Amino acid sequence: MAKLLKISDKYKKIFWAVFSPLLALLTVWALLKQNKNVSLKAIIHTAVGADKFWFLLAVLSSLLYIVFEGFALCSILRGAGFRPKQRNGFLYSTADIYFSAITPSATGGQPACAYFMLRDGISGGVTTAVLLLNVMMYTLSIVALGIISVIICPNSFAQFGLPAKLLIIGGATVQLILTAFFIAILKNGDFIFDLLSRSVSFLGRKKIIRNTKKPLDKLKKAQADYTACSQLFSRNYKLLFTAFFWNFLQRLSQILVSALLFISIGGNPELSTDIFAKQCLITIGYNFVPLPGAMGVADYLMLNGFSGLMDRQMAFHLEMLSRGMTFYICVSLSGLVTFAGYLFKRKRRRRKT
Repeated sequence: MAKLLKISDKYKKIFWAVFSPLLALLTVWALLKQNKNVSLKAIIHTAVGADKFWFLLAVLSSLLYIVFEGFALCSILRGAGFRPKQRNGFLYSTADIYFSAITPSATGGQPACAYFMLRDGISGGVTTAVLLLNVMMYTLSIVALGIISVIICPNSFAQFGLPAKLLIIGGATVQLILTAFFIAILKNGDFIFDLLSRSVSFLGRKKIIRNTKKPLDKLKKAQADYTACSQLFSRNYKLLFTAFFWNFLQRLSQILVSALLFISIGGNPELSTDIFAKQCLITIGYNFVPLPGAMGVADYLMLNGFSGLMDRQMAFHLEMLSRGMTFYICVSLSGLVTFAGYLFKRKRRRRKT
């Protein structure tokens, strides 16, 4: 039975690894098909003719999305008493970003990040608490940016179409529920470990796991580490603020890309605030969609939001350049760094043994 579960999990990973690039190609093809005046050649021409200063700022901002998550994870680990190297934090970040992008509802990001943390000698309980706090602050930063967008541009939500509005409302609701859920788990996560312990005991009774003592002992130790770590986090307001600060900058750096690109391709700088506000709401709208990278949905929301501020052709160019920079290129780079990091750590481990 356990062997069959492992095989099933393996085929799921292969499926999403193959399906995600196909979905990406299909999304790009569908977008180009919608507007016959837009082609990849025209988009490349727009990028080449863009203002270099603002375009490079957009590139830098998209790369900072990866860097800031590494800072956030390292800051939380330091609060837990560890001294991680910044390059390890960068690897944790790329693993999270890459596997979140190629799995539905970003389910693969946290386990991939946890894998590298565990390889670096961080206990399972501490890893769980660190990642949980980071996800909580990540979610809070999205909510905060949504509130900011409504303050600086009150009419931005009203300019979306009805389906887009429903997605944004749904996304905001899910984000608020998740925030409350993460806070509850962080304060009292014992039920998670109790559930895992019961599952192991059940598998032992069914003879699927022969010796349950070892995994149960590991879970007990992880629970103790998690409890100590979560209690430390809940009392350390400086750490909570720092974690939120880096997560806020991470989301901000990604959302700013659209506004910077808009200016670079000849858009009115006075409308950049509207672009930023709409991108905040767009992020809320697609963030809960159970598709790898919210492909298709994110593109629809961006086109729907941007079309009210510019002609449709310019909106297509801005959407394609923005998604290409913040998602496709960012994810590809993260995948390469993650793979290289995995090979490096594996090689170094073999040398030690």
